Amino acid sequence: MPRKVITDIQPTPTRSNRFFWLTLFALFCAFVYILRSVLLPFVAGIIIGYLLDPLVDKFTRLKMSRTWATVLVLILVLLLIVPAVVMLANVIDSQLSTFISVVPGYVATLLHKAEPLLADLKALFPALDAEKIREYLQANMANNLKILGKVLRSLVSGGMAIVNLISLLLITPVVAFYMLRDWDKFIDKMRSLLPRKSKKSIEQQAREIDRMMAGFIRGQLSVCVILGSFYAIGLHLVGLDLGLLVGFLAGIISFIPYVGTISGFITATALAFAQFSTPLPIISVMLVFAVGQFLEGNFLTPKLVGENVGLHPVWVMFALLAGGVLLGFLGLMIAVPAAAIIGVLVRHALMNYKKSHLYLQD
Repeated sequence: MPRKVITDIQPTPTRSNRFFWLTLFALFCAFVYILRSVLLPFVAGIIIGYLLDPLVDKFTRLKMSRTWATVLVLILVLLLIVPAVVMLANVIDSQLSTFISVVPGYVATLLHKAEPLLADLKALFPALDAEKIREYLQANMANNLKILGKVLRSLVSGGMAIVNLISLLLITPVVAFYMLRDWDKFIDKMRSLLPRKSKKSIEQQAREIDRMMAGFIRGQLSVCVILGSFYAIGLHLVGLDLGLLVGFLAGIISFIPYVGTISGFITATALAFAQFSTPLPIISVMLVFAVGQFLEGNFLTPKLVGENVGLHPVWVMFALLAGGVLLGFLGLMIAVPAAAIIGVLVRHALMNYKKSHLYLQD
């Protein structure tokens, strides 16, 4: 019997087309890698433009020009962001000063509370010198933590201020303004350059990428801010000396699945053991993270991020790690968009593969 003709198979690209797109992709990757040290403010401006474009669109629907809508949105954002950054920098600097001053006492308290454990280890392993372990930990933990605190404080008060002044405060707003003002023109220009034969398919994939990135980036940013504020306020109300710093950092890095909550929980619990002598405050610190995790999993993430974003936590963690290793902070910024794009392309490639003769042949 003659084989049944499959009519819904999309034409596969020729070798020349594949070579062209692979070459273009390789050149783009090389361009990003070579210029990674100067691309940070430009990428930040593009991301800001992407995040704020829906707000500008709302103002333009009120019969406001695109330019004035862009100016208004950026002014509103600056009025909200600048005071918040100044307050946050002051809080972090104060918390780091406290951290540096209380580290020796915390280490001594933790070692004192760990003496029963060291005694048990001595009983299990007679050759183990528990006193030397205690002295080693006391000498090195305090010094290392104080050095870490001083380094972090110097970054906040020194190097980061220069970077913010030169890059983020000067170049990024300009890039963000032009991206916001000309965003629709930029999209129309890119659409006009698409191959006519594949235009419909590419636009469909672009809409899917946009839906995924909008759901993850805008939603996850909101989750991080809300969660960081909750942890910081909760730990501060419990009475943890470094609660504001630990809580806010735990919330901010929660865009890395599970890492923010787990690291914040471990750090806050260790500090609570060192600071408090009664179990109630320690249990309260644990409850803050338990409630935060419950709110994130049942309310914040489903409502703000969405359950059908399509980015698996393992894929997000791999993308962030690979981006950080290859491109540093720039890689962290573009890791999630790149993961979303690759995920959509792979999904469509698999769909086309299942329609191809290679998959359907007997």
